[in-house]
Amino acid sequence: MANSLKKLAGQTAIYGLSSIIGRFLNYMLVPLYTYKIAASSGGYGIVTNIYAYTALLLVLLTFGMETTFFYFSNREEIDSRKAFSTAASAVGIVSLLFWIICMVFGGPIANALHYESHPEFIRIMASVVALDAFQAILFARLRNENRALKFVALKLSFIICNIALNLFIFLVAPSLHQNHPALMGWYDPSYQVGYVFIVNLICTASVTFGFIPELRELRFGIDRGLLKEMLKYTWPLLLLGLIGILNQVADKICYKFIVPGQEGEVQLGIYGACVKIAMIIAIFTQAFRYAYEPFVFGGQRDKNNKEMQADVMKYYVMFTLLAFLIVVLYLDIFKFIIQRNYWEGLRTVPIVMMAEIFMGVYFNLSFWYKLNKQTWWGAIFSFIGCAVMLAINFIFVPRYGYMACAWGGFAGYGTCMVLSYIVGQVKSPIPYNIGAILGYFSLALLLYEFSILFHPHKLGWVFVVNTLLLLVYVAVIIYNERALVKRTLSGLQQKMLHR
Repeated sequence: MANSLKKLAGQTAIYGLSSIIGRFLNYMLVPLYTYKIAASSGGYGIVTNIYAYTALLLVLLTFGMETTFFYFSNREEIDSRKAFSTAASAVGIVSLLFWIICMVFGGPIANALHYESHPEFIRIMASVVALDAFQAILFARLRNENRALKFVALKLSFIICNIALNLFIFLVAPSLHQNHPALMGWYDPSYQVGYVFIVNLICTASVTFGFIPELRELRFGIDRGLLKEMLKYTWPLLLLGLIGILNQVADKICYKFIVPGQEGEVQLGIYGACVKIAMIIAIFTQAFRYAYEPFVFGGQRDKNNKEMQADVMKYYVMFTLLAFLIVVLYLDIFKFIIQRNYWEGLRTVPIVMMAEIFMGVYFNLSFWYKLNKQTWWGAIFSFIGCAVMLAINFIFVPRYGYMACAWGGFAGYGTCMVLSYIVGQVKSPIPYNIGAILGYFSLALLLYEFSILFHPHKLGWVFVVNTLLLLVYVAVIIYNERALVKRTLSGLQQKMLHR
């Protein structure tokens, strides 16, 4: 089991490299957008709102086929190439139909979403979502075959292209337009939000060319019998995914309807910008998921699988809480990611980060029903959590604004997490170390509260005190997990000797 955990750590590090570097580079866009798109204009609120729709649509168009592909491609009686071709073809057809509908009815859809003056926003992002959905299965194939380097290369190529074009649009193009208007007849300085979406489409489309070898395997076509089995397995995952993503984006989708007009867009822009700071937990969870999902399905016949899941849960909580403390204790530094006019929303950061940790724990808890083909349980848990989150939003947003959005996500994910644990321990018990997990949660929250109560007036002393608090948490980890630390140091020593 130690070797399995070592393999998982290595895969998470590789996928994490792409996610962390990618998200870090994308963070360059957050100050770019918040410094170039005024908070009072509500432009960043439009970006936040439309990207919330695209996240929801991406789940709808992939309809759980990533996880379904992992499950079926690792069954001995099924040809993994046939499973890939069937899954990719099915998602491709659905995505194509969606794209055609949006191209034909883009105007009415834009009117319904209160973007009647910019229907092209809808058509552009519909194209992005259709391509992203199809690429999701192609990326899943790379993950299933442990081709992490190609996965990372393609992800980073998109990110680098996206950042380069955004820097050109927001920093270079305005100067060229002013000094050389004849060369920049296509550029409109007032169309900043539109260029954000256009750049995304260009970069997403370019990544598709990197999948030419994988696209050749579509020649195996759709196996109708296998597709029928896949759809039977995946429909609860679709419900699970839809309700799960609603927990993440429903507040940003509903905000324009609860608080209409430019005021809603301004508030949503402030909330959306501050949420970006909290996304370090999402980075770790995404990297962890990329490695862990195919890892668990690939080892589903391993008798030690449950013990491994229990250990991984503890380590996940341990390290995500470390990330939580790093951000909240040094928020006086991280806040410069966004422009000063957005800082009023910083109080949402700790709440959103804890909600993201709950989501990660919920993901860890989800394997008992995925491995036992009872994925409908996930749909039930997520539906209840989503109902809790939406209720908090609709009841409290009119009075408390985006703070209600933050607490809604916290309560929604917390509900999913607790329900999944309770039912899972009855249906398929896993020996989680609850004492250690709750201990790390309690310690992290205690240290955070201490940093608030004993907050020095001078910024230098703030960093000194908070660094000491962070070192306390690290020291407790080293003491409690000294066996893990010893194994890690021993492994590093052996590697150095082999060199």
